[in-house]
Amino acid sequence: MPYPADLKTAHQPPANAGRRIPIWTLLVAVIALLAPSAQGQSSRPNIVVIVADDLGWGDVGYHGSNNKTPNLDRLARAGIELDQHYVAPMCSPTRAALLSGRYWSRFGITGATNNRVMPFDTVTLASALRSAGYETALTGKWHLGSRPDWGPRKYGFDHTYGSLAGGVTPNEHRYKKGPFTDTWHRNDQLLEEKGHVTDLIAAEAVRWLEQRGDRPFFLYAPFTAVHIPIDEPQEWLDLYPDIQPPSRRQYAACLSHFDDAVGRIVKALERTGKRDNTLLVFFSDNGATPNARNDDPQYPGTFPAGPAGGTNVPLRGQKTQLYEGGIRVPAFVHWPGRLKPGKVSSPMHVVDWMPTLCNLAGYRTDRDLKWDGQDLWPQLTGKAAGSPRTFYWEGVGRHSSALRQGDWKLVVQHGTNPRAELFDLSTDPHEKLSLAERELARVEALRKLLDEQRRRDNDAAVPPGT
Repeated sequence: MPYPADLKTAHQPPANAGRRIPIWTLLVAVIALLAPSAQGQSSRPNIVVIVADDLGWGDVGYHGSNNKTPNLDRLARAGIELDQHYVAPMCSPTRAALLSGRYWSRFGITGATNNRVMPFDTVTLASALRSAGYETALTGKWHLGSRPDWGPRKYGFDHTYGSLAGGVTPNEHRYKKGPFTDTWHRNDQLLEEKGHVTDLIAAEAVRWLEQRGDRPFFLYAPFTAVHIPIDEPQEWLDLYPDIQPPSRRQYAACLSHFDDAVGRIVKALERTGKRDNTLLVFFSDNGATPNARNDDPQYPGTFPAGPAGGTNVPLRGQKTQLYEGGIRVPAFVHWPGRLKPGKVSSPMHVVDWMPTLCNLAGYRTDRDLKWDGQDLWPQLTGKAAGSPRTFYWEGVGRHSSALRQGDWKLVVQHGTNPRAELFDLSTDPHEKLSLAERELARVEALRKLLDEQRRRDNDAAVPPGT
């Protein structure tokens, strides 16, 4: 179908007083005042945020995987690898944190949801950047309110496309059976469209980029790959002729297909002359589920049966869990000519992206946005070392919580059999040995901090049914 046009939405007299100034001199002066300086223009980058779905720590080539991810590997090597980048243990919470700069539990959510997550007056990353003069677009998975009247255009995006709900079937683009099965949309209007979901998301992003002029832009591209169900075209399966069972082959093919889509977006930036002034951020929304069932009966259709999840090795745990494998994900940032290649090993969190990108874009407000994150730019540029910080996670269903302070991480299981585990990540990054019984005073102190964070939750929760 034709691609639609975007919706845009005390004075002292001068020393030469009394002299006659040529009109051309005045015109040159006025133009100089009105036109943005070259320095000001280059200091406001275009921003592209690409998010993978259920991609595990051990899935990417630059972490030693045999999966073919040449574009991600190349960008990670030429950019800054974020070695301890944290997210939520599930998708909707991570997306809320990215777009608000706040922990997801402030909105009263802890897991995947089709309900509206954020109040309509929430200042999001998109609305903040738009108010600073950016054009904004989302192409991919929203999953912060699965009805069209809860879609991303209500939260600062000029152009929107993809799945209003969560992961979808690859060719028919259907969400799980139920009231939100029909979810594919453009500009929050449902539509039917043919094509593989990875190709459609990438193509929409490329077309939107090719239409951009001189204004800075923010593109948010949250892909559904590598979330099940997976059914890849033969050209991608042919990259992995020896992987068994076939469902595992599907997963590897899906990842390479996604990697190619990332490459298509980068090539579009290069082709349009935007690459050198574009900051690209990449991460996964949570860890992998190693044995995710590809033929999950919740989805309409038939798909290759068997396990089709990724790996978080050598990290412990998986998606939905608060161990490192569930919340520490592959991530990097890349900006040619502005960020030197390297690795940042100090911990950072998805809530940090909104303050970082807003400050970089020149966004200012007198409103208290209650950010839990902080501006990471001094660390990314090497102008400041990371200082010890405290991070907080509320787990799925509030059955667990975690807190990291410096290198110490507390994981608490609630419920009928409560327990606390304590890990020193500086010596035990794979969380093999709990020191809780040996460090009782430290556990007590961290539990107090955790309780303080939990008391701050739900201050922006949307009333049920609204």
